[in-house]
Amino acid sequence: MIKHLENSLDFEEELASDKNLVVDFFATWCGPCRMMGRVMEEISDQVKDVTFLKVDTDKFPEIASKYGVVSIPTLVAYKDGKRINFKEKGEETDIILGARDEEEFLTDLKDTFGI
Repeated sequence: MIKHLENSLDFEEELASDKNLVVDFFATWCGPCRMMGRVMEEISDQVKDVTFLKVDTDKFPEIASKYGVVSIPTLVAYKDGKRINFKEKGEETDIILGARDEEEFLTDLKDTFGI
């Protein structure tokens, strides 16, 4: 499922949920961000246990700043309300920066969330 943050008050509520969550910090003018958006749309049916929360850094700069976003796209993972590391190519990483192709990103999500 892909959700777009509409209200800054909803952000912390989404993070605290007990679902598998990937927060995608993006901007509409960013080419790699648009590419990742298409990748998420393509794989969302294959990872129904993961919610993608898209946070537009132009609309919510205070959230991006609070979470130390300095480059986009920046992807952050949460499980059961807690921030977790991604498993990217078998290695743990705090965040994913930049765009990934569909197959690589799908593998990383399955490894990260154990699905």
